[in-house]
This record gives sequence, structure tokens and C-alpha cells, in this order.
Amino acid sequence: MNRRLVILVADSAGCGALPDAAAYGDAGSDTLGNTSRAVGGLSLPVLGAMGLGHVTAIQGVPPDPAPTAFHGRMAERSEGKDTTTGHWEMMGVVLRQGLRTFPGGFPPEIVEAFVRETGAPGVLGNTVASGTVIIQELGEEHQRTGKPIVYTSADSVFQVAAHTDTVPLETLYAWCRTARRILDPWRVARVIARPFVGTPGKYARTYDRKDFSMPPPATTVLERLVEAGVPVVGVGKIPDIFDRRGITEEIHTAGNADGLARTAALLDRVDRGLVFVNLVDFDMLYGHRNDPAGYARALEELDRALPAILDRLGPGDLLALTADHGCDPTTPSTDHSREHVPLLVHAPGRGGGDLGTRTTFADLGATVAEYFGVRSDVGTSFLAEVTR
Repeated sequence: MNRRLVILVADSAGCGALPDAAAYGDAGSDTLGNTSRAVGGLSLPVLGAMGLGHVTAIQGVPPDPAPTAFHGRMAERSEGKDTTTGHWEMMGVVLRQGLRTFPGGFPPEIVEAFVRETGAPGVLGNTVASGTVIIQELGEEHQRTGKPIVYTSADSVFQVAAHTDTVPLETLYAWCRTARRILDPWRVARVIARPFVGTPGKYARTYDRKDFSMPPPATTVLERLVEAGVPVVGVGKIPDIFDRRGITEEIHTAGNADGLARTAALLDRVDRGLVFVNLVDFDMLYGHRNDPAGYARALEELDRALPAILDRLGPGDLLALTADHGCDPTTPSTDHSREHVPLLVHAPGRGGGDLGTRTTFADLGATVAEYFGVRSDVGTSFLAEVTR
């Protein structure tokens, strides 16, 4: 039987602080709600009709009394609030111990090993920073010396930025693969290659970014699908997040618009399996840059693109729209925020309803597993609620 399930992850589109958010410095965070109020209201007719207004108070998006999709929200059970943690939990891996962070920069044991084993002429930065800011501050010195810019954030990441005219892309990727090996024992979730272009004062990052992730510490639902012969198409940075485990086809994207268009095109040729999509612009371009106006535009772009995807789904298909964490652009912080994430599930011909507040992101993975007939060890499936 040909069955298709699409997961769209609106990266960072959280919908309200989790009960423990204050412990992460995120009390009051509500990415969707606060963004809507900061811009005087959002126009999201499709998402609103699906039931988005039920998950948090969104100015301009009231709760629809007869939603066309099933709606709810999910709480994160893992310790942490980053991309890796959120996506892994969605696919059945709950982290009892958070991944390692370095709020004071990386220790000499890491930096010296990186320089020695890559042959780089040293590093610049080694601090917590906004990626768009640090390349403006250190880009000219980087080009003069050839030293890559190394920085981190509140997340478990080792980021390496280099101008493509100074460090060829493949060299940057090779350096990051070396860093990945060095950092495995330190439990750093991701090494991220951050290529950029331009001239002093006008540097800009490119979509040739590449993530080098730790492998998940347990078997994911994705791996179980592949073992059962179910195709899994990873769109955007999904393959990177899972270290390419449990992925049968990779689709690179250049931002949200490209990812949404490629998803619609995939549904014209993929008649069976899971299409798992990450839409990174919400987080990368707007959340981390404290740009609520840009975030609002990206949400409205998603809303306009959804019909082309929904219209390609038929009876028996499912689409789930969610997020992996928050990144509230209205707070002083430029880091991710510890939030609930929305859950909208479109089941053609099935109408809508309330899925409540799920106690773990893994409920989504459990649903995917049941849908395709494989085992899941974590989470409670809501498949019966959306297919009855």
C-alpha cells in the first residue's frame, strides 16, 4: 500500500514557554505569539484555518471554531533546546543528559587539536557570538591571516566560518570533518561549516552551510523505517542532523522558498514513504537576528506555499507541521528558547480536532512508526485520533 507522510519543521517556530523555561533564561518566550504582537498581527489564512490559532494567542490568527486540521502542541522531554535535541526527540531519542555547551569558549585541548590536525594557521574568535555579527567583526582579519573564525552559542555547536575566497569550500568541510572527530568525546552536537562571501563591512553567509552531527545515541524511527524498506527523503538539513542515518534520499535546499517548492515537486514523484523537511530561514535569518518583521514575512511565505503541498495529498496521506524549539525574535537573547512547539496534522478528508498538549516530541515519531507499521520505543501515537 502506498502511504505518504510529510513532516514540515518550521525551524524555531515555538509557541510558548515550557514550565522549566526560566531555568534556561527563557521565561515569557513565545516565538509565534510575540512575533505576531511585535508586527501588529499576522495574515495566515491557511494556517489559521488548520487551527494554528488554538496553540497560542496569535494576533491576527484567532482560533478557528471548525479547523480543517488536527491541532495541538508538544513539550520537549529532553534536556536542551537546540536543533539536534529537538529533531532526535521527534524521532524517538530522548536525551536524559543535555549535549555539551561552552559558554566561555572552547578549551585549549579542543582548539589546539583542531589547529594541529587541520593545519589551519590558528583560529580567531573562540567565543559565544552571533554568526552574522562575528563575520563582520573578524572577516577582514580572517582574510588577511587565513585563520578561520571559530565560535559557539548557547547551543551545543562548534561553528567554523571562512570566506570562500580565502578557504575553499571543500577545505572548510574537511576542517569541519576533523573537528567532528575531535569533538565526539566532548558530546558536542554539531560542527557547522559557515562559508561566507563579500567584502569588509558587507560579508554575507551562503546556503553552502553544512552541519556535521554526532550520530544519535539510539536507534531512531527513521532507521527503523529504512530497515523495513520505507523510503525516507530528507530535505534541507535533515540528513545532517541525523548523520545521514535512516535517510534514503537527500535534497539540499537554499532557504525556505526553495525547500517548500522542492517539497511540492517531491510529492509529484514520491508515491510512498516519509518526506521530512526542515525550513531553516525562520531560525537562521530571523530568530537569531532578533528580526520579528522578517520572521513574520517568513510565516506568511509558508502560509502562501502550503496549498501547493496540501493539494498534492490524497486520502490516506498525512502532513504534520511542527517545530524543533523556539527562537523568540522579540527577546534580548539571540539564542534558541525553551518552548512548546505547534503540532498541526492535515489528514485529507478527515476534518480536524484537538490533539492537546503532548508530553514529548516523540509522540510524532511514534505516530510515524505506527503509520508505516514499524516499532517505536518512546512516545504515544496519535494516529488513531487523526484517522478515525
